[in-house]
Amino acid sequence: MPVVPFKMPQPPQSQAPTSCRNLDGPALARITRRMQSAPQAPWLHGEVARRMAQRLPIIKLQPARVLDWALGAGDSQSLLQQTYTKANLSRVETVPGRDHAPVAVAAMPWWSPQRWMGTPRRVLAPEDVVAGQSDLVWANMSLHLAPDPLACFAQWHRALAVDGFLMFSTLGPGTLTSLQGLYQRQAWPPPFAPFVDMHDLGDMLVAAGFADPVMDQELVTLTWETPQAALLELRQLGGNAHSGRFAGLRTPRWHRALLQAVGSLAQPGGRVALDFELVYGHAFKPAPRLRVGGTTHVAVEDLRRMARAQRPEP
Repeated sequence: MPVVPFKMPQPPQSQAPTSCRNLDGPALARITRRMQSAPQAPWLHGEVARRMAQRLPIIKLQPARVLDWALGAGDSQSLLQQTYTKANLSRVETVPGRDHAPVAVAAMPWWSPQRWMGTPRRVLAPEDVVAGQSDLVWANMSLHLAPDPLACFAQWHRALAVDGFLMFSTLGPGTLTSLQGLYQRQAWPPPFAPFVDMHDLGDMLVAAGFADPVMDQELVTLTWETPQAALLELRQLGGNAHSGRFAGLRTPRWHRALLQAVGSLAQPGGRVALDFELVYGHAFKPAPRLRVGGTTHVAVEDLRRMARAQRPEP
């Protein structure tokens, strides 16, 4: 598994806002709302959460306050509760207009994992997060649905206390390349919006104020018995928010053509195979640095933090 440390970062090459990624903002919001209302997380989200949790032991800090910056059913609550049993765990949901009160257990479907695994202690909107109070921001499989990753990093940086750390996972540009090639051969519009390269994400972390960011990635292949099963799981994982996607609904004839084309991606054993690039990142929030100038303004709380950081241990 390649690991890429960013010891000497360069200025960010791309901030990847909505316009650069060819994202349709309203379509992206609809996809996110649908995923947040799903009764359970996609299988891939749960698997990525487990793989990301395996990286937690390398962090010596034991966080007292944890923010699960979730995209609906991110499938991380039980893992975080098991790892940090004494931590104050809060969940942040990113779609405006949602009810941010904890969901009543009685209102959940009986098959919902949240009914049996317990609800988070608090559910917050991003604007309700108190700045500089969290020791860990955990964001599982949500960054690729953020219109502007750099703005998202800045939001996470603001939420963290000094020496707090960020752990996140997302999809990279090696995701669904065979499906993209299939659409190109059929002369169809793109099947999904482009994903951001992990090197650009590392540069954005530095630009947002993080220190010692490390990015790594792995390629996983998922297989399905039928094209129908593959398309069903792809819908659970998101949707097409590309601004140049097909306009309007497709016909049954086109849907049959799509199933036949996806069936051509089957391996010798007959199972449809698609690749996903999983990108992981972590970084720390350093103590603020004074900028020397003719007039320098420093917040009192920043001075206190710097004084505590420089105070010798007894």
